[in-house]
Amino acid sequence: MDKKNEALNLTREQFYSANSDFASARKVNNGQEVVDYQGGNPYRIWHNDITVGFEPHRHSALEIIIPEENIYTVVCNRITYEVQPAQILFIPPGITHELIAPPSGKRYIYLMNVSHFTSLRSFARIMSILSQPLLITREDNEYAYDEIYDLLMQMSFEYFNETDYSDLSIPSLLLQLFISLGKNFADQLNASTGKVSSRSKEYLDLFTNTLKYIDEHFTEKLSLEDMAIKTGFSKFHFSRLFKKYTNYNFSDYLCLRRVREAETLLQRPDIPITDVAITSGFSSISTFNRIFKQHKGCSPSEYRSLNYALLQHPE
Repeated sequence: MDKKNEALNLTREQFYSANSDFASARKVNNGQEVVDYQGGNPYRIWHNDITVGFEPHRHSALEIIIPEENIYTVVCNRITYEVQPAQILFIPPGITHELIAPPSGKRYIYLMNVSHFTSLRSFARIMSILSQPLLITREDNEYAYDEIYDLLMQMSFEYFNETDYSDLSIPSLLLQLFISLGKNFADQLNASTGKVSSRSKEYLDLFTNTLKYIDEHFTEKLSLEDMAIKTGFSKFHFSRLFKKYTNYNFSDYLCLRRVREAETLLQRPDIPITDVAITSGFSSISTFNRIFKQHKGCSPSEYRSLNYALLQHPE
């Protein structure tokens, strides 16, 4: 029996008990959703046929969607993804997106808290891969697709059957999924650059360390020139390689990391907005306001107000 069928090999009571609160648990208030995790576990998984969509919103969880029957339309940052059955769409934390359900159909939806992985050195590379929505299809890479799909089905099996140690196995399976993503990205990079394996690994290790360094020093004055010198490359060569390994230019990646820190700090009402800007590494409040609005679609003060209102009045 394959993993998909195993995941659904449940009693009717088990299955609908696990899925019954999809609509009620997902509350959006002025564009912000606070994920309703249960039992202290950092994940929620649903398999449903809900025909009601969700207005544009964002949340701190990584969202993964796999339609099973009929397409599922997702709009992220004004880009529309018509996700076909068995395709896998990753929606990164903090990305504003709208879910448009078809008149009929079924799909898996995963909400995963990945904050507990951020201290791992290699996770910075994973987050660079998932900095934008990522659609994975079997046609693009059969091996990587099969491995990732299988891991997601194993998560569903553990979740819906409430197996022993599922609270440990599901995060472990998610970690394996991230490793698969990272290795697949490295393989694609090798193919596109034509680099020999030893040189590609050297570059991957170097840029993993570079991203970790940025993660630890993003509040400081980091420049493209300084980072190029630190890695031993010319400014031009470093810039080109950084773009290839992260899909971002250096300044955009640095701004993204600072915005993520600001999001966390803005959830604390005791920290003034000016202090949030400085602590996040922005040189001025005007720069902070401008860049934050570019990334999040609202000002820092509006973001704080929306989060506070949702936490106080989740209904």
